[in-house]
Amino acid sequence: MKKILLTSTGFENENIKNKFLELLNCDVTKVKVLFVITAANNPDAVRILSKCLDDITNCNIPDENITIYNMHKLLTQNEINEYDAIYVCGGSTEYLANRISELNFKTIIDKYIENGGIYIGVSAGSVAASGSYKNGLCFIENNLDVHCESGTENGIITTNNDIFLTDNQAILIDENESIIFE
Repeated sequence: MKKILLTSTGFENENIKNKFLELLNCDVTKVKVLFVITAANNPDAVRILSKCLDDITNCNIPDENITIYNMHKLLTQNEINEYDAIYVCGGSTEYLANRISELNFKTIIDKYIENGGIYIGVSAGSVAASGSYKNGLCFIENNLDVHCESGTENGIITTNNDIFLTDNQAILIDENESIIFE
């Protein structure tokens, strides 16, 4: 079952945080998160990493259950399947998409999601999961733009339309549909 959340700013909006907790549907103190910092390759993006980490810890997920990963080597399918959620931070989308392609990370992530794992994208982590970068994850075919002043109307996403997310919106992708909400 697909469980994918694409956001501009992570869990700033309490509804997005609550949707993540709903997708987990388990004791959060036992949840393991892979915290992917690969896209944070410039000073502005590095400054945001602590806010992203706060998103996870504010869900009451213990620090010792969070693993920082920079995509310098490919994790095996068994290693990645140990995590309940993968939280992919923002920064350079192009760099992130290139690392995904170079490591053939899409194959591992696709199987992870098929097995019930949760993918959370923040900013570049979301754009790299859209159709904007063909060497990215392509969970949706649509091009995606984040941090927009005015966003695409909430509701079901239709194919081949560009999507614009405000900082309060997210995309939920599951087995049946892709929907924008706030």
